[in-house]
Amino acid sequence: MSVSDYTETEGLPAKDREPYEAWSYDLASAKLYIPRLAAGQDRWFAAALSSEKGEPPSRLAVFAEQPPHKRWEMVSVVDLDSQKLPEVALDREGYATAVAATGNKHLAADADVLRTAVLDNFTTGGTNTGSKVFAPTEASKRQVKVHSAAATRFGDKGSSVFDAADNRFTDAYALKTAGGGALVLFSHTHTQTDAVAHSGLQINPGKGDRAWLHDVPRTSIRYTFVCNDAATVPAKAEPSRLIGYTCARTDASGPPVASWSHRA
Repeated sequence: MSVSDYTETEGLPAKDREPYEAWSYDLASAKLYIPRLAAGQDRWFAAALSSEKGEPPSRLAVFAEQPPHKRWEMVSVVDLDSQKLPEVALDREGYATAVAATGNKHLAADADVLRTAVLDNFTTGGTNTGSKVFAPTEASKRQVKVHSAAATRFGDKGSSVFDAADNRFTDAYALKTAGGGALVLFSHTHTQTDAVAHSGLQINPGKGDRAWLHDVPRTSIRYTFVCNDAATVPAKAEPSRLIGYTCARTDASGPPVASWSHRA
């Protein structure tokens, strides 16, 4: 359970809370990508994981050592759209090769370019950079669909707009692939702001919003989402492929309607 899931669950009445069920990944089907790192480099590795015993991996996760408390933590996990994994290049001893995720001139796009393109998929439907950086995969099409669905969600009674937001999670990780490109794992943060078209209208928060909005009707709501993304990037100037992403709402806020403000 993520912090976001925990927060959302804590906001629900006890009768609406789903009982927590312990879960684990199937270690027998896990595939580890352990990079050979030089002395002084941050220590991390990637893992392709499945939560179903006997099933091929469906998630990519990154585990990184946290020097302050000398323990390993899962810092990123992405749901993949396909169970066919990217072909990571391995040396004769089975080690992967870590490459620079940012500022890498040997790749068609680095993590910063990929992050900008993902944000563009949400904010414009890929008009500016999203459709130029990414080939049309299931994941990129889904992001564009999120944008287009939001544009007509409220009809003439309101609007729903996406925007980039301050991103605390700037670490990115990349492994060399067999074709000379890279598998890049990175994160981004975006907002979605829903607003009524004119006074007299209100947005009623759903039960999943209760932890943040407390069932109070609002004139606008600004949601914040933190997302993990995975893309395969070629070495030459060709489009990259977004192969999966996973988002979680981490905040929601907005002004209450006037009647509720007066009560307060």
